[in-house]
Amino acid sequence: MTRFVVVPQWQGSPSSRAMQLIDGAQAIAGDLPRAATTVLDVPMEAGESLGTGVHRLSALLRVRGILAEALAGHTEPVLVVGGDCGVAVAPVAHAVSRHPGLAVVWIDAHPDLNTAEASPSGAFSGMVLRAILGDGPEGLALATGSVPASRVVLAAARSFDDEEDEFVGASGIQVVSADALADPEALLAAVRATGADSVYVHVDVDALDPSAIAGNAHPEPFGAALADLTAALARLRAELPLVGASIAGYSPASVDAAADDLGAILRIVGALA
Repeated sequence: MTRFVVVPQWQGSPSSRAMQLIDGAQAIAGDLPRAATTVLDVPMEAGESLGTGVHRLSALLRVRGILAEALAGHTEPVLVVGGDCGVAVAPVAHAVSRHPGLAVVWIDAHPDLNTAEASPSGAFSGMVLRAILGDGPEGLALATGSVPASRVVLAAARSFDDEEDEFVGASGIQVVSADALADPEALLAAVRATGADSVYVHVDVDALDPSAIAGNAHPEPFGAALADLTAALARLRAELPLVGASIAGYSPASVDAAADDLGAILRIVGALA
């Protein structure tokens, strides 16, 4: 049985709509099975950068500690619901500790591979996957148990900063375009090529085409179709065990507006759970 942990973290986002990530996480939580769901109490304060290039770092470190504590002891798959993409670091670390041969499938319009030095925004959500690879601020980057680039698959990404583009080209990360997801075998083939024995999947809702979901603070054209994404996830899960997952980036314009998108989001949740 999948456990759900809801983390309404907003501090990693660069968006002027960052606080609406709280509404998005809470809206999703309302449709999850209550007995299997834990909603974490995330601090509201912005936090300090602590002399680094990462905005709100002190708050992000605090939330990571709260989430790591909530995950401790769980042996069943956990689906973490954000909030911004920074919520993925703790569950990836938790999954790697139990399944060191896993692949990370990062499904996002943006590769989130910036460093603090190169980031144009200073927002941690644009650095999360780089931190999972072990390169990032102390306390957020995976110092031990980091995932090698050879076991990372980046899917539906279509908005790269220059350094991210160079890093992907040099690192050996497998890339699957949004269009390629129309073939449900494409994502599975990329994961097979990593040699992984299990998989962790992260989905930012901006991986979808903007026509599929309105509550998206960073819409990028030519995204994945909802049906293609869920079919690709189903094919992947049919062959490899899913040992953890996260979904992030949902920021509805209002609490009432969330009702328009929840059908699509819950299809993704269903594909991951």
